[in-house]
Amino acid sequence: MASLTKAHILEALSGVVEPELGKDIVTLDLVEVVSLEEQEGQWQARVRVKSSSPAMHARQRMREAVEFALEKLANKTSLAIAPEVEVVPLGTNERTVETRKVLPGVKHIIAIASGKGGVGKSTVTANLAVELARRGHSVGLVDADIHGPSMPTMFDVVREKPLPVERAGKSMIGPVEAHGVKMLSIGFFADPDQAIVWRGPMAAKALGQLFTDGDWGELDYMLIDLPPGTGDVHLSLVQLVPLSGVVVVSTPQDIALADARKGVSMFQLESINVPVLGLVENMSYFSPPDLPDRKYHLFGRDGVKRYAEASDTPFLGELPLVQAIREAGDAGRPAALQEGTEAAKAIAALTDRMLEVLADQPARATAPTSPA
Repeated sequence: MASLTKAHILEALSGVVEPELGKDIVTLDLVEVVSLEEQEGQWQARVRVKSSSPAMHARQRMREAVEFALEKLANKTSLAIAPEVEVVPLGTNERTVETRKVLPGVKHIIAIASGKGGVGKSTVTANLAVELARRGHSVGLVDADIHGPSMPTMFDVVREKPLPVERAGKSMIGPVEAHGVKMLSIGFFADPDQAIVWRGPMAAKALGQLFTDGDWGELDYMLIDLPPGTGDVHLSLVQLVPLSGVVVVSTPQDIALADARKGVSMFQLESINVPVLGLVENMSYFSPPDLPDRKYHLFGRDGVKRYAEASDTPFLGELPLVQAIREAGDAGRPAALQEGTEAAKAIAALTDRMLEVLADQPARATAPTSPA
């Protein structure tokens, strides 16, 4: 072989398998030979590869595999090849059924996160799920807060147990259904008073099974209630599940906002690269029942809104500090079910805004970036 062509490069790379998808990167159309030219007796090959996993270590392994394949090609052809390999995460809008091994029947997967505990993240998740189901969407919910699962209580299904189902000869976990929402939680597999004391790898494995072994079927939306903070579960999630985006919940005060900023920055890391759909300000204000037009900002005013504007992040809305929301959650009937109330109206407006941003997401993902 006296010369080198892009076809030779692709043929060599057809032996590189995407580990999570089980097929080679050429068949999956995940590789592009950007340029190939000879300079002073050496072939300069620029190759761009897309990885189904946004994790840095997975991308490094892919880079090494591609470089090794090109090194073998150089030895086979006795040609000097200097490869330049770029590995980038697969964009949200680029995922197809073929490149989505996990949850291929789910149209949109949205994680709900918070920088710290106690800001009402699980309450927001439960109400968003119920509101989406009320509108006729098929909705699933995964309680990924392994150490503090709360969804069974919020949906009044603490004593329910998922049942095994057979699908194509494989035993699957049938989600529990309540208020039109399919749900799985570690809380279903432990006594309500039992502490779940697991190390990171064990928690990540258990979480993975809720996605891979759950009989989810076809869904319009799946919401994931993440644990607070940033850690193993969050990294495992973005490696396993093709997220459409994340919603970050905070209260207005500075101490909560400081942690919310960390949560936002984590999802914006190059190694994670998940779109932040927006910020929610929970417990935004309190209105006494006898003075419904009076608003008391107990935790500060517009803190999340100001941060959203400063960081160019969508502000999805504010939820009031209302006793009915807390009571509804404790009773297992999320406040979104109480049509016409202040809480239900706020949840509906929040849902409208989230869907609006989500609908715009493909355009945002494919928009050209300005040169550095």
